[in-house]
Formats: sequence, structure tokens, C-alpha cells
Amino acid sequence: MSCSSLCVPSSCGVATPAPLADTCNEPCVRQCPDSTVVIQPPASVVTFPGPILSSFPQQSSVGSAGAPYVSGGAGG
Repeated sequence: MSCSSLCVPSSCGVATPAPLADTCNEPCVRQCPDSTVVIQPPASVVTFPGPILSSFPQQSSVGSAGAPYVSGGAGG
């Protein structure tokens, strides 16, 4: 459903301000290097995978442009 389908149709004589919306949602994933450990005795090497860090920062701004306009009508 688009934003324009939510507005009042212009045939009724009422104009509405144009909606403005802007969002930003970019995932950020970072993997740290692996760690190596030596266990003794007997000597063996174990590799632990590095942690994977992720976040989803979100920014939103919503507003409208212009003021609503109402036509003269039949009132007088």
C-alpha cells in the first residue's frame, strides 16, 4: 500500500500536506580474528573461531511538507 492511497482524495475539496519519511537501516557485521591456544601435556593446538558481532542501527524521521489547504466551499 502506497502513502498516496492513504490520503484524502482531492475530489472532496480538501488537500493534505505531502508526507515525508526517511529511514536508514543498515546491518553492521564484524568478525574478530580467531584465537589459538596450546594445551600441554601432550601438546595439542585448538583454534577457537573469533566472535561475530552484529548490530542493526536504525534512524527514522517523519514529517510533512506544507500546511493543509481547505477550499472556499459554499459557506460564504
